[in-house]
Amino acid sequence: MTPSGSSAGLGLFAAATWGGSDFVGGVGARRSPALLVVAAGHIVSFLILVALCLALRSSLPGTRSLALAALGGFEGSLALAVFYRALAMGAMGLTAALTGLITALLPVLFSLFHDGLPSRLTALGLATGCVAIWLITHAPAAKDATVSTPPAALLLGALAGLGFGSQLILFRFAGIGAGVLWPMTAARAAGAAAVVLVILFFPPQGAWKGFWLTGIAAGALDTIGNLFYIRATQLGRMDVAAVICSMYPAGTILLATLVLREWPTRRQMAGMALALAAVAMLSI
Repeated sequence: MTPSGSSAGLGLFAAATWGGSDFVGGVGARRSPALLVVAAGHIVSFLILVALCLALRSSLPGTRSLALAALGGFEGSLALAVFYRALAMGAMGLTAALTGLITALLPVLFSLFHDGLPSRLTALGLATGCVAIWLITHAPAAKDATVSTPPAALLLGALAGLGFGSQLILFRFAGIGAGVLWPMTAARAAGAAAVVLVILFFPPQGAWKGFWLTGIAAGALDTIGNLFYIRATQLGRMDVAAVICSMYPAGTILLATLVLREWPTRRQMAGMALALAAVAMLSI
């Protein structure tokens, strides 16, 4: 398999595990505050990563890789808190779609300047992928809906997208000339610290119990997805890996269909079909 094909395949694995993480985390957030679910996943996955690094005797990368990974983990967790706040302010469809699109576009634009222009087929695949992400994540409000999306929610959603996109860029450079375990460990340590700080300053409302199991499962899947993403950027272009990984809501939707019988809309099904076409173009 070509490096681009391997990168696209790893990107698909990352998207699948991230989609599974969001599904498990979403189920857990129905019972407990979402930030507690995230905190449990970050803390436990950090401890597991430390144990793996020590057991496998992984060589410690340079301070630059660790610092970039830690910065990505810290600001990515803050972006997640901002995203949750944005979703709580109004109708979720447009906010989630805006966040998802900016998350994918920021690494694409950065890669165009850093890595140069892609081939025509790759550029077409990137454009198709961005359209697919919008269709998958944007669920229009019902005609009789009374909840609108306030401008503040869109602003916070855009900020969250910038944070998530920046995290993808930082993770890519953290993986240059390094393995994947220690950078991910640094990212998890900083991410856990950020979530704990948010909880201390803005204590979640609701019952503080029953969040550990779903949090651990969601955190494990998210960590595996991050490892796949870093490896994908080591084998291919960052914009290709970022766009494919950003299609992860499709995995969440498919799991919701299989487990909860929550059927996707026609728009989302069209988006998933476009996503398959985009992956095929980006794999060549």
